Amino acid sequence: MKKLFHASFAYAIAGVLSGLYYRELTKVNGFTGDSQLGLVHTHWLVLGFIVLLLVLGLEKVFAISAAAPRLFAWFFWIWNAGVVVTGGMMLVKGTLVVAGLDASSKALAGIAGTGHMLLTAGLVLLFLALRKALTAAATDAPSAVPPLPVAAKA
Repeated sequence: MKKLFHASFAYAIAGVLSGLYYRELTKVNGFTGDSQLGLVHTHWLVLGFIVLLLVLGLEKVFAISAAAPRLFAWFFWIWNAGVVVTGGMMLVKGTLVVAGLDASSKALAGIAGTGHMLLTAGLVLLFLALRKALTAAATDAPSAVPPLPVAAKA
């Protein structure tokens, strides 16, 4: 759980700093057009910070890493690689556009596509691990739900 917390916090910092970078770079260059640079902030905050906080909550409730340790470990590293590659390529392409350089390289597009494929694979791994945790929780659960205690009248 500490890894999820620390990674989430790192993405929060990266998201805020990327927003600052976007604002300052466009101001210095007098850029008013569209670029992917403005989207890096949102992607790192949502895909990195928010998603990992949600997974941290799921981990706390369902103990996914205990029920499916290998799947969960694969999810963690694949997801983070996808977030870094996707956001990093948006940062590179956006910076090139703001600087007035050519950002239409097929290599850049291919690397960005790889980031999206990693995100998709990470999402699939998360759902497989979550399914395994839910199945394990269902077999460990008692067959009947005990009644709620009733408070004694004073």
